[in-house]
Amino acid sequence: MKVGNLATRVLTAAVLAPLLVLAINWHNPIALWAIVFAATLVALAEYFAMTLDDPIERRMGTVLGAAIALALFFWPHGFAVAFPATIVLPALFFLFRFGELSTVVTRLGTMSFGVVYAGVLPTYLSLCKSEGGAHGAGWVYLVLMTAWFSDTGAYFAGRLLGKKKLYPAISPGKTWAGALGGLGGAFLGAVLANLWFFPELGWGHGAALTLLGGVLGQCGDLVESMIKRARSVKDSGNLLPGHGGMLDRIDAVLFIAPWVYLYRALIWQ
Repeated sequence: MKVGNLATRVLTAAVLAPLLVLAINWHNPIALWAIVFAATLVALAEYFAMTLDDPIERRMGTVLGAAIALALFFWPHGFAVAFPATIVLPALFFLFRFGELSTVVTRLGTMSFGVVYAGVLPTYLSLCKSEGGAHGAGWVYLVLMTAWFSDTGAYFAGRLLGKKKLYPAISPGKTWAGALGGLGGAFLGAVLANLWFFPELGWGHGAALTLLGGVLGQCGDLVESMIKRARSVKDSGNLLPGHGGMLDRIDAVLFIAPWVYLYRALIWQ
């Protein structure tokens, strides 16, 4: 990443961050949900623009993903219905509009995966707020800090110390030093949470959440890189100056938010 691009990324974040902070701190979770839903729409459109060639199939994937995300906001415990729908609805669509029969299984899998990946996974961020009780905002900040601090730690560690490549077949620029720096950055999120706004979290829970969250976030980054590399795309879009597309910005959050949500619901008391 060039210095000019870094400056552009910082400026973009400085403009958008206050709006996000206001939404997270707003007592009604609908403010954050509105931002998450808008990001979900963009992420769905970006994913299907990269992966499906037929415009009607792209629109159908985006509509299905958005509809399921919308349903989950009004019915947070509806995952037992939502996940089968991600298979059944695309399958019914292709059953009656299969097109080239030799590619229909690939296109069906692409649509179903995209509905979950870019449609369902983002909803976990808003669920961290709406179901997190008195600490709802803290859980959201923990997700975002784990993702962003990991990204920052990986960037600087990679630039200063990075030599041995981490996974050149998928992301040639990533190094082992950057990966370790990313974990250090992620853990910094737990440190700040405990010292600043979430002392009830505790150091053990904080370390477990952010260290594994840091690993998952980097895997999320690599998964998006794999999708882009498979489709010979540099960025998922150009919506955010210096950041690329929406998926480029939230790829780590997509994997971290479900982990934090499930940890809070099943382990943290």
